Amino acid sequence: MMQLPFEKNALSYFKEMEQYSHRLFNITDTLLKQQKVDIATAPKELVFQEDIVSLYHFKSPRAIRCPVPLLINYALVNRETMMDLEEGKSLIRNLLTLGIDIYMIVWGYPSRAERYVTMDDYIDMYIDDCVEYIRSEKSVERVNLMGVCQGGTFAAIYAALYPEKVRNLITMVAPIDFHTDDGLLNIWARYLDADVMVDALGNISGDLMNLVFLMLKPYQLMMDKYVGLLESAENPAIIENFLRMEKWIFDSPDQAGEAFRKFVNELYKKNNLIKGQLNIGGRMVDLKKIDMPVLNIFAEHDHLVPPCSSKAFEQYTSSKDFTNKCFPVGHIGVYVSSKTQKDLAPLIANWLIDRNPKTPNKVRMRAKAGMGKELRST
Repeated sequence: MMQLPFEKNALSYFKEMEQYSHRLFNITDTLLKQQKVDIATAPKELVFQEDIVSLYHFKSPRAIRCPVPLLINYALVNRETMMDLEEGKSLIRNLLTLGIDIYMIVWGYPSRAERYVTMDDYIDMYIDDCVEYIRSEKSVERVNLMGVCQGGTFAAIYAALYPEKVRNLITMVAPIDFHTDDGLLNIWARYLDADVMVDALGNISGDLMNLVFLMLKPYQLMMDKYVGLLESAENPAIIENFLRMEKWIFDSPDQAGEAFRKFVNELYKKNNLIKGQLNIGGRMVDLKKIDMPVLNIFAEHDHLVPPCSSKAFEQYTSSKDFTNKCFPVGHIGVYVSSKTQKDLAPLIANWLIDRNPKTPNKVRMRAKAGMGKELRST
């Protein structure tokens, strides 16, 4: 007996429902079997602490090739664990393998006691005290400094205030020119009343900040990724990676109120960093004081920090050794994308080794031999 068209459609519909039910069962079963997913597992030790701010030193599995330590300063938003998400996707582990001596600032979780911690405190006190610890511990005059996202902005400010303490500066997906119309966040922030928020709330909730970031790409970040997860229900490895990313995304510290107020008002609203009108600790920040070598890394498809916001950095420094490197990924893809994993760490390691006069030539050649394909230079 011949089937009618609606009967064929109904049969197709029920078969599809059966397939999705099977996938849902598989993903539920896999999730229930996942007792715990670990992130940031590279061995490290706490070497210095001040208030809730901690400085960690990573244990290198190889001989140190670059005797000048690298201090990494992440953003206050989210956690530095993104740089060591898992053993197979870890910028930290890759840099350690290439012989870079790494220190990392961990900002901690501000409570109401930190409401009055300012942006000046983060830069002029906490970062500087960490730098001073490393200078004393390693007997070096200057350190290599790398700042990520908002931490890159802080690193640029610090290098401008203390150029005598920074040998080389690396900024990654860091906003410098805040008055661009390419990013929705930049536009929203200009109309944000940070004063009312801080006066009413004290600290700014990490959950609130997360909601803002999700709303920048609501379909992709709130629906599409979960639909995509169903397509990989039978693959435990993919589900583990998904859970690691979710753990990082929703591990969001609150923002110290006064630091948030100044960052929004002075940078997003007034763009005072590039105007030379940003006052930190009673001193005006002059980016022209940045005369050391600079490696500026940004992402072509970054929706949080538009490429033009980062790329503008070069025109405001006086560095005669300024390198821009662009990766064809998004803001987080710089750290987790397979497109960048094999290239990013060698890029950073070789750039540092080439600018360290105490590094023997044979060490430089060994590091270069481990580099991937040449990256796009912009």
